[in-house]
Amino acid sequence: MAYRRTENVIRRLAARHDAILGAAAQLAAEAGINAVQIAPVAERSGIAAGTVYRYFPSKTELIAALVESISEREIGAMRRAADAAPGPLSALAASLTTFAAQALERRRLAFALIAEPVDADTEKARQPYRAALAAEIAKRLSTAMTGGYVPDQDIEVAAPALVGALAEGLVGPLAPETADDARRRDAVQALTLFALRAVGVADARARGLVVQARMPAKAS
Repeated sequence: MAYRRTENVIRRLAARHDAILGAAAQLAAEAGINAVQIAPVAERSGIAAGTVYRYFPSKTELIAALVESISEREIGAMRRAADAAPGPLSALAASLTTFAAQALERRRLAFALIAEPVDADTEKARQPYRAALAAEIAKRLSTAMTGGYVPDQDIEVAAPALVGALAEGLVGPLAPETADDARRRDAVQALTLFALRAVGVADARARGLVVQARMPAKAS
């Protein structure tokens, strides 16, 4: 009986943890990463502020956990798309397309995680997100390079450069408006084509890969 009660406690703690992160994600998507503060998160989640502090003793720790949660979800989607692709170049294109589509579907959240001006502690907390994106792209680029599909290049430079270019082109202050599905699709394809060309994929081949790459289904 005690074991069953322990399981119930674990489930309840996990549910509260998820509710807090869910509320934090909603605030970030609506008003930016600077809106993620303990008090509004507590109010949004319906959990007392003191309880939120027991899970996350500071705003920075809450943001770090939020970034980790979103990163796991989005990197997982990139990996699944790439793993389902028929070859190394298709996998690279699928990974890039998935990242771009996710960023545009939740543009305000993507801006919050990548480009929103923040203090030094928040910047440090959200840096692992960009690092994870770069690592996933580097993995696909390395496989394509090893197979001779793209020219030899410094992947440690190329992968972060692609993350920066895609982020600026998708959610930066100079990024074009993408108010409807058609414009979002065009932007995703244009940025994927740019990225493939940047790492040395021939234009005709790059265009074919962009056409073949499937836009991920919208999150429910």
